[in-house]
Amino acid sequence: YMKKEDSENTQQPTQEENLVSNGKLALVVGGSSGIGYHTAVRLANTGYEVVNLSRTPCDHPKVRSVEADVSEAESLRSAIENARKGRAVDVLVYCAGFSLAAPFAYTEESDIRYLFEVNWFGAVRCIQAVLPAMRQSGGKIVLVSSLGGSLPVCMDAAYSASKSALDMLAKELSVELEPYRIFITSVLPGGTATEFTFKRRVYSDGECGEYAASVKRATAALANMEQGGMLPAVVAEEICSVLERKKPPVIYVCGWKNKFFYFLQRLLPERTLLYLNRKMYNL
Repeated sequence: YMKKEDSENTQQPTQEENLVSNGKLALVVGGSSGIGYHTAVRLANTGYEVVNLSRTPCDHPKVRSVEADVSEAESLRSAIENARKGRAVDVLVYCAGFSLAAPFAYTEESDIRYLFEVNWFGAVRCIQAVLPAMRQSGGKIVLVSSLGGSLPVCMDAAYSASKSALDMLAKELSVELEPYRIFITSVLPGGTATEFTFKRRVYSDGECGEYAASVKRATAALANMEQGGMLPAVVAEEICSVLERKKPPVIYVCGWKNKFFYFLQRLLPERTLLYLNRKMYNL
């Protein structure tokens, strides 16, 4: 498969531009690369004071970085307090993610637990950390989920399950939080051309056993979907457009093709949908 290059202009701002702020604070978790990076930069360019929380710092001069490991509860809580400095968070965007290509029958429980620490519990901890102050002033929360939470990513059961859990979390919290003028959205990108493709934990043939060939086919198909998909800058633009709405939707699907597939699943019988899903991953 071919890696798709991101063509967004990344011209560095001047020192004077760095000082422009609308007084609002945005936390972007996982803002050092991919969708998170472009979301952080776009928010900074619209006047937010943006803090990135991740193990790797964001290299954009408009974005302040605080080191954090989302899989470690105390590290994350400490980082959020450092980022807030006693202020209420106006916008929280959770972009951290981990993917695991492996047959479920042979997937180590420790790998599944780590995936959920990154994809699910990290989001839970961030939301709970910002809510006390956000309930006083209102705010917006975006969880970067995946179309894979609705249409399964074959040979990546834990990933799909974690993203489905994020979608349900957003739906339930929309009921709890709206009285406090807090709006939460689960954003569903489809395949997106980022380094995430190449950071995926893929089990070896020996670890996959009789599923080895299937894992290879499914992983290759997924990589082609991702690297032939949307640019992260375009996904970030849609995320920011959601944040600009007075009352954002609870579930938002990025891109017209992804919207088509998302709504198609509501029309097709389950068996037909799963058959087509298997074909997408060459299984």
